[in-house]
Amino acid sequence: MSRSALSHFFIPFNYSPRFTSLSSGGASSRFSRVLPLRRRSFAPSGRDPRRFQCYCSVSDSEPAILETSPSSVRKRIVSGVQPTGSIHLGNYLGAIKNWIALQNAYETLFFIVDLHAITLPYETQQLAKATRDTAAIYLACGVDSSQASVFVQSHVHAHVELMWLLSAAAPIGWLNRMIQFKEKSLKAGDENVGVALLTYPVLMASDILLYQSDFVPVGEDQKQHLELTRELAQRVNNLYGGRKWKKLGGRGGAIFKVPEPLIPPAGARIMSLTDGLSKMSKSAPSDQSRINLLDSKDAIANKIKRCKTDSFPGLEFDNPERPECNNLLSIYQLISGKTKEEVIQECQDMNWGTFKSLITDALIDHLHPIQVRYEEIMSDPAFLDGVLTEGAARAKEIADATLNNVYQAMGFLRR
Repeated sequence: MSRSALSHFFIPFNYSPRFTSLSSGGASSRFSRVLPLRRRSFAPSGRDPRRFQCYCSVSDSEPAILETSPSSVRKRIVSGVQPTGSIHLGNYLGAIKNWIALQNAYETLFFIVDLHAITLPYETQQLAKATRDTAAIYLACGVDSSQASVFVQSHVHAHVELMWLLSAAAPIGWLNRMIQFKEKSLKAGDENVGVALLTYPVLMASDILLYQSDFVPVGEDQKQHLELTRELAQRVNNLYGGRKWKKLGGRGGAIFKVPEPLIPPAGARIMSLTDGLSKMSKSAPSDQSRINLLDSKDAIANKIKRCKTDSFPGLEFDNPERPECNNLLSIYQLISGKTKEEVIQECQDMNWGTFKSLITDALIDHLHPIQVRYEEIMSDPAFLDGVLTEGAARAKEIADATLNNVYQAMGFLRR
């Protein structure tokens, strides 16, 4: 995944998403950015220049602002990306870039979900390297390890332990209805499908519930899995929580928080460059379908030059007959940090040749500092190992507390 080193580093923290949150009761509320983001200089100033910060605040639709001072109790968010294939623009705009805007307003845990990476055939020789690469990309994109816990999923053993306990309460019918299982198993064939492909939503539930998460940033295609997590949390709370748990010496009440999804309206689902109706994916057979974060300038230019467009005049958002146009404009909007209205004003009268040149330059300029920072991090393995070790230690404290409560509530002999 390496690319040649470039010359300087700067991340433009001017992205202002509005997130949709579904309450446990089914009603919806809105979360929006209300304070302007300030840029922070990356020049050394007595602290590790490798660490980055962005300043932001998140609020309800009401005027009150969520406090982010050390004395306030911050809501907790968890999320992760699989270390399979190359991290691409869809992973970045749909997940990682949003993390940067959230890490100062919430308590955040961002991990590399390597246990999920083995649900389908994979290259054992590449897994460890891909895991390190993914962690380095997190940091290169601006995840601040002094604000967020960054760690590898398999380094916290409680993920697997809790998965087994949750499996005892998860009805098989819930797993059979998972759309992604049906789609992936159909592609792979019965002989190549392991049990893990069926049960990995239970591991995903473990990833979330283990940390008593308040919110989980998810794309549209993961909403079903998060809903299963919510249902499973409620089921375990009903089966083992409340007075039953108190009789066993526990505190009683709910064992797990029931998490809510945060779904960004823009960037949640970046589409393929070769098919505007298909999601940009690591598993797509053609590399032309995606912009990888570590693609060279020439590769980016070539992919944009050859990407699918249409023959309609001008450029516009939200025309169902122009999915590729909508996708490319959305990418440009997120990469440039401009509003939708600004992009419309700038691009509505452009032809495809002019726009492709514009978006190519914007992509290269935006990804350039990420690639530089990635090379710096990968050249300092001790720093990366330290980040992952520290992140796993912080995560383990939270995870072990939850796991001990679950063992107690389910009636196990105390360790």
